[in-house]
Amino acid sequence: MSNLINKISRALPDIDTYREILDTLTRNKSRSFLTGFGVFWGVFMLIILIGGGQGMKELLAKNFEGFASNTMLVFSDKTTKAYDGFRKGRQWELTDVDLYRMRHQVPELDVITPMVFAYSTPVIYGDKKSTGRIKGVTPDYENVQASKIRYGRTLNDMDEQQERKVCIIGKKIYQDLFSPGVDPCGMRIKVDNVYYQIVGVDFNSSAINIGGQASETVTIPFSVCRKRYNFGNQVHVIAMTGKKGVVMSTLTDKIRGIVARAHHIDPTDEHAISVFNTEVMFGIINSLFKGVNFLIWLIGLGTILAGAIGVSNIMMVTVKERTTEIGIRRAIGATPKMILSQILSESLLLTAVAGMSGILFGVMILQMLELANTTDGILEAHFQVNFWTAIFATVFLSILGTLAGLAPAYRAMAIKPVDAMRDE
Repeated sequence: MSNLINKISRALPDIDTYREILDTLTRNKSRSFLTGFGVFWGVFMLIILIGGGQGMKELLAKNFEGFASNTMLVFSDKTTKAYDGFRKGRQWELTDVDLYRMRHQVPELDVITPMVFAYSTPVIYGDKKSTGRIKGVTPDYENVQASKIRYGRTLNDMDEQQERKVCIIGKKIYQDLFSPGVDPCGMRIKVDNVYYQIVGVDFNSSAINIGGQASETVTIPFSVCRKRYNFGNQVHVIAMTGKKGVVMSTLTDKIRGIVARAHHIDPTDEHAISVFNTEVMFGIINSLFKGVNFLIWLIGLGTILAGAIGVSNIMMVTVKERTTEIGIRRAIGATPKMILSQILSESLLLTAVAGMSGILFGVMILQMLELANTTDGILEAHFQVNFWTAIFATVFLSILGTLAGLAPAYRAMAIKPVDAMRDE
């Protein structure tokens, strides 16, 4: 029974030891506070930089929301070079035949979908009025730029095949015509003297504006738009995505060559056959954020390390001031292991308290940023660090606290009672 009691007592934390550690750290409050503040500030800055960087990345990504990263857009413009007997400055148009050529001559492509646009026009519902630009697309366009449907649905194959007069309206048009929270699906709006039934509301806020901002667009079936505005077999833009693993930039010259041969255009006339490759743009953004993340970790970890070095230096000063005390402890039976444990515990506690305070305060600030970036009850970006980042910061702090106390601890272990008395 006595052995069991001894084992339990050894397993329980030594309250006197912790009380002594706390007393040592609070003996000089200003010095302990300033020492811990270095660690606190380093951790706080790391959390703010990581969480803030994540939030800024999400806000930037919203500018390209729903857009496929392997998209290529082809559209026509006036020629700038004379070719095959045709003078420069000639106007030409893409047609349905170009879609056929792409599908049969470029097997690397996955989705190939046409688009046409009409001018801005009043959009009317009852006594309310807005302005929107008309865009005609096929259901496949969802694979190029996914809608963020708040109410209703997207366009489907039946809408296209049966030439239904249905539409999807953008966020701004919805806000101009309807009260917040109202589901407008099934209601009819007047667009350029034609009534369309609303089947969806798109809250996409992407900054990639193909034919106008998504929030100010009335999207209707491709077949309806082309017949309503007498576009014939004309196509304004051909949007394409590549199959998995295909690098779209390798297809640029091939696609431009196919279109150029069919329309008697110089294949090197990049102005006449304009190609916009989102793959390049997304690659630049990813590279930018990789560099930013590297700088964030470099600055944050460097600041924390500087704080830990400050802890180590202060602990060295503390050990020097406590030379007599440590010598007396050694004289009355304290082992080197006990002295080592005492100094390491003080360093670890100071580092841990300061570091965890920095994490807590940083998370609070990031939470306030999230609240400030909420629109219509929807969170725009997550200004937070993930769970494993917090775990890593905690473990890293523990390691730094231990390392910061090693040099002072070994110095304390080396103190002999005789030298301590002579120092006194």
